[in-house]
Parts: sequence; C-alpha cells; structure tokens
Amino acid sequence: MSTAGPTDSVASPPAPRAGETLPTADPSAHAMTAAEATGYGVPVSFSRGQPVLHVDQAGYEEVIARLRDDGFNGVVDLTAVDYLAHPGRELPAGVRAERFELVVNLVSYSRRQRVRVRVQLPEHDAVLPSLFYVYPGTEAMEREAYDMMGIVFTGHPDLSRILMPEDWEGHPLRKDYAVGRVPVQFKQSPGTR
Repeated sequence: MSTAGPTDSVASPPAPRAGETLPTADPSAHAMTAAEATGYGVPVSFSRGQPVLHVDQAGYEEVIARLRDDGFNGVVDLTAVDYLAHPGRELPAGVRAERFELVVNLVSYSRRQRVRVRVQLPEHDAVLPSLFYVYPGTEAMEREAYDMMGIVFTGHPDLSRILMPEDWEGHPLRKDYAVGRVPVQFKQSPGTR
C-alpha cells in the first residue's frame, strides 16, 4: 500500500541525453528484429530503432494484410508527404524515389511492436487501394491524405474532402500549390467614448 498523499511528489526518471534511447517500462517489450522485418520480402531500413518497410504500389495491399495477420492490429497514423523539393533523399537500394510517399504506422499491442510502411507514389499515378476494409479506422486519415495531397484510395467508401470545402480546387499541402491569401476584414475603430 502506498503512503504517498495527493500533494507528495514522485521523482521522474531523468530525461535521456542526446543519442540515448528511452528505456522501456516492460523488459519483455522488444523491437521487431531485422530478420522479422525482412520476412516481408521488401527493402527494410530502420529509423530510431523502428523497422521501416519500403513497399511498392503493387505489393501495398498484400504486405498490409500480412502485417495485420501477424498481429499488427492498429493503425497509429496514415499520412502523405510531398518530396517535390527533395528528390535525392536516401532510400534503401532498390527503392526508387518518387514525388509522393504514403506513410502508414502500425502497432501490435500484444507484441508491443511498431512498424512503419512507406510507399513511393509517382506524381502521375498517386493511387493506392483503401485500407478501410482491413483497418476501418483509416477512413478519415485516407480522406485527409486525399483532400490535402491528392492521393486517391480506390475502394474507399466515401473519398470526399474532409477539411476543405467540397468546391475547393487543388490540394493545399502539395509543394507546388500556390500560396494564397484570404482577405481579413477588420471592424472599424470604435472611436472615442
């Protein structure tokens, strides 16, 4: 039984220094090994200890389904990146850099593991199958990627704008989207009282 009262403070562990990683609270928690990650038959890299699977457009649906079957039962995030200004970024051998990239972060709660999936998408063919029927929680995330970046998800139940008005033209987070202004109207000064 704890004797600490509501006003007593408990010391937190010190913050990690640059280059150090945070210790896990559970010693049984572990990251996916390189051998496990390469078992998906796609190029693999690691970012801050997390495996990154570099999947091509054709293999996207299959790899995501295998990850789900292997216990990755949650989508933490699904987003898109426009690399228009960074065409020469580092990617594993065999992965061709394209203008757009879809990034999906998955988690396995039972195994306490995370994995990131990155898919290169050419500007003229930024189309992928929807994950909605595998992970229903991706419905709004895919709509946002469509609305902001123009990534099309085939088979999506309602691929429509989610942040911008329906009649909006273009996709505002693309790097070649013109920067515009919305005029701000100020009220007239109230004068002296």
